[in-house]
Amino acid sequence: MPVDNPMFGPEITVLDVISQYRQTESVFREYDKIAGECICCQSLFETLEDVAKKYGFNPERFFSDLESVIKIT
Repeated sequence: MPVDNPMFGPEITVLDVISQYRQTESVFREYDKIAGECICCQSLFETLEDVAKKYGFNPERFFSDLESVIKIT
């Protein structure tokens, strides 16, 4: 289920996500392990969709993981 915020979606940048939803840092740190580098350092201005493509993440899972920490906090 998507977050009830029109500002959250695949077209939002990593910077925007981190600045609006600080609690997503933990999710990005977990995905850093898969990417092999710091996503916030290397892809800060890229969209979530582009980040998923760049690192070969399952986009639905990536978005869902981010949304789950936004919803519970």
